[in-house]
Amino acid sequence: MNQFSIKHFSQLVYQKCGLNYLNNLVTLENKIMKRVHELQLNSLWEYCKYLEEQPVEWDQAVEILTINETYFYREENQLVEFKNVVLPLIKQKGGKVRIWSAACSTGEEPYTLAMMIKETGLFPPEEFEIVATDINKRVLEVAENGFYSKTSLSFRRIPDELLNKYFVEGPTGYTVTNEIKEQVQFKYLNLLDETSMKQMLHFDVIFCRNVLIYFDQETIKKVTTHFFHSLKKDGYLFLGHSENISTFNIGYKTVNTPSTFYYKKEL
Repeated sequence: MNQFSIKHFSQLVYQKCGLNYLNNLVTLENKIMKRVHELQLNSLWEYCKYLEEQPVEWDQAVEILTINETYFYREENQLVEFKNVVLPLIKQKGGKVRIWSAACSTGEEPYTLAMMIKETGLFPPEEFEIVATDINKRVLEVAENGFYSKTSLSFRRIPDELLNKYFVEGPTGYTVTNEIKEQVQFKYLNLLDETSMKQMLHFDVIFCRNVLIYFDQETIKKVTTHFFHSLKKDGYLFLGHSENISTFNIGYKTVNTPSTFYYKKEL
């Protein structure tokens, strides 16, 4: 391993999308070298130059380096809290509910949220909107298509009643019904892009689960500060169970329940 080139590449990755491979250079090199060989380049250093000359190649690099493990009905305790507590509180305030699924991967999370909102009966279709974003353009294509193979792990936790109600079964997989698809808008977004992040405004709830674990502390604070400004007054932020931002003093109040925790925007 050429230490100089792999360190340089890790810095480029960090600057581009916040992924912190600085202490895991061997894994980074193992992931990217297949792509280097596919392009018939002689070294990782040449690949860095190629990225500079052909910035569209970043789409391929991001696809290789991002982690996209997800499934429907993930972290049930949070979903139950969202459905039974958070949504009724938002309903009391009146108006439309807006949800942001950040780093949505192949779409299982935002589609699950749409199903949960439908199940409450609190909001008719015209009164709720879900915006789902990711930096990986390939997974966004999968998400928009809404088709999931029967052999995938996407359905490992979903209750049968949701599967039967909100999916159309085909020979090899299931497709999300149009009534759910129509509630979700998918779009490309880099969480480190200042301009794009400042345009994400007026959300009641943000879900960004099991993403921050791949960032360093500086990047986590930067992203969650953006989330704070994206939320409405008394808005809610759901992170993964191993992601804790209580020490940053951004302005969130930690909401603890017997089964989970999440954050509420304090002004």
